[in-house]
Amino acid sequence: QVQLVESGGGSVQAGGSLRLSCVASGYTPSIKCMAWFRQGPGKEREGVAGIYSRGDKPYYANAVNGRFTISQDNAKNTAYLQMNSLKPEDTAMYYCAASVGYYCDYPVPAHFGYWGQGTQVTVSS
Repeated sequence: QVQLVESGGGSVQAGGSLRLSCVASGYTPSIKCMAWFRQGPGKEREGVAGIYSRGDKPYYANAVNGRFTISQDNAKNTAYLQMNSLKPEDTAMYYCAASVGYYCDYPVPAHFGYWGQGTQVTVSS
């Protein structure tokens, strides 16, 4: 079992920045991929960014590419999502997720068995 706890959400004006953190505990050696998803009001949950445990080939959704950066500190079992140049359309609940499979090339919710509770990000214009 793996437990995930996110933090770092909040309210920010357009153009601002936030950094989300996700601490993993439990049987973390089983994790092959960490990803961030978001779900806005009335929208489906979508993959935002993903990174393999070995740290290579991070994935970014087109909507955030160039503005968001996913990283991880394996010694701390922590994944991060640095969000810069935030836009109102980035407003959503953001979720950290972990997979024991190699699904970071294109993260979809069905491939991730472990989820955090979510952290709200609100961007005002």
